[in-house]
Amino acid sequence: MTGILFALEALVLTACCIACGWRLLHYFQLESYQLPGYRKSVRRNAMRAALPPVAVAALGVSCVRLGAPVLLRLALVALLAALTFLRARREKAKKPFVLTERVKRLIAVHAVTTLVLALLALAVSPVLGYLLPAFEPLLVALAAVCAQPVETKINNQFLNDAKRRLDAMPGLIKIGITGSYGKTSTKFLLRDILSVKYSVLATPSSFNTPMGVTRVIREQLMPSHQVFIAEMGARHVGDIRELVDLVHPSIGLITSVGPQHLDTFGTVGRVRDTKYELIEGLPQDGIAIFARDGAHCDALYARCPLAAKFRPGDLVEASGVEAGPWGTRFTLTDVQTGESRQMETRLLGEHSIANLLLCCTAAKALGMTLEEIALGVSRCEPVEHRLQLISGAGGVSIIDDAFNANPVGAQAALRVLKHFPGRRIIVTPGMVELGGREEEFNRAFGKQMASSVDIAILVGKKHTRPIAEGLLDAGFDESNLHVVGSLNESTELLHTMMRAGDVVLYENDLPDNYSE
Repeated sequence: MTGILFALEALVLTACCIACGWRLLHYFQLESYQLPGYRKSVRRNAMRAALPPVAVAALGVSCVRLGAPVLLRLALVALLAALTFLRARREKAKKPFVLTERVKRLIAVHAVTTLVLALLALAVSPVLGYLLPAFEPLLVALAAVCAQPVETKINNQFLNDAKRRLDAMPGLIKIGITGSYGKTSTKFLLRDILSVKYSVLATPSSFNTPMGVTRVIREQLMPSHQVFIAEMGARHVGDIRELVDLVHPSIGLITSVGPQHLDTFGTVGRVRDTKYELIEGLPQDGIAIFARDGAHCDALYARCPLAAKFRPGDLVEASGVEAGPWGTRFTLTDVQTGESRQMETRLLGEHSIANLLLCCTAAKALGMTLEEIALGVSRCEPVEHRLQLISGAGGVSIIDDAFNANPVGAQAALRVLKHFPGRRIIVTPGMVELGGREEEFNRAFGKQMASSVDIAILVGKKHTRPIAEGLLDAGFDESNLHVVGSLNESTELLHTMMRAGDVVLYENDLPDNYSE
């Protein structure tokens, strides 16, 4: 009987560890199964990450020290772990936890490694055994390390299959798009324009990692497709090179270089060099297209050795730009022939023309006429959560720019907001992943905001403190500044103050692993 109880204790403690660490598994998934990002998420959310497993461990140790019978203490510990699990499952997440095949494998490895540790710990001391849940953040990391060789082998199989599928389509035009910001919007705009002439497949949403792109190739690429557009994201040096090795694009677009993901890159110089990995991977007869920014992108253009390298203004140029709540219009001129066409789109803001010009330049390089390009531009729609104009209830307009704020994008959103009549309201938690300069950028954001909004609602008391300081330093009326603890609180506050004619800008929406 003693042996059975011993085994039962180990099994129950293993299940309790996994149950009270459910949120930790979610963090690991949100960080793309990368341990450095997972560690930062755990540190950033120390109370939410550590408190549930520590509480379970504390209850178990207390029961042991009080001499509670084995079955009773197991029941109490299991009950608390189950309640913790249910609470984590019920929490509303911006990006829900998905039980993918990889997560299932991770949980299986987690169960095996934790069971072994539980048996060893209980053999030494019951107290040590019941302390095990307190180490759940480390147990998840241990399981990830143990599972990595298997995951690498599986990933390589998928990657090689995707490469074979691409190699089987030698006539496919492959385009890579990268940039600190604007790459997702540019990808969809280019898809819409090129679709006038070609059958185009673009990676959906923000599928911009090797496995995300691989999945699209394996599941969606068809022999009938003539163009494949791959968004290429990066958080570390070498990430773009890995994607280029997968796709082997013949055309590369760089939309921007700026202070994004500085928490992993460290400097903008490393961001710039990583983006250039796309151009370095193009063939000698490839086409490179760069944004014209008077800074990093221009430097990369000068550095590029390819004969076919272009910037907006080299093949086509825009003039007569007009922007308003209705959208944007401009005249596009073929630089070589002087031919012009009027372009009109529902995209908001003059800055959207920069992305459109990149796409028009690529389309022209692929031989499309101005008439075809104009038709494509007219079909372009705002990308979801990127300056997307939505008609709200009661005559209120919503500008949804919640995807991922950055210094340049935030300024552009504020300029768009200025075009709207009526009271202008912003709801924002500010910007993240900007390394040691995060407070500096958020304070500048507050100062810029002061002249563009009438009411500011800041989400997250600690993280938005620099924004509030910037607002007040710029003379913003403190009575129109509201700081709330969550997005739900901001919604409740908005309902008490909104009236017909108001326009509300939602600027950024922090992921679940950034919750205060």
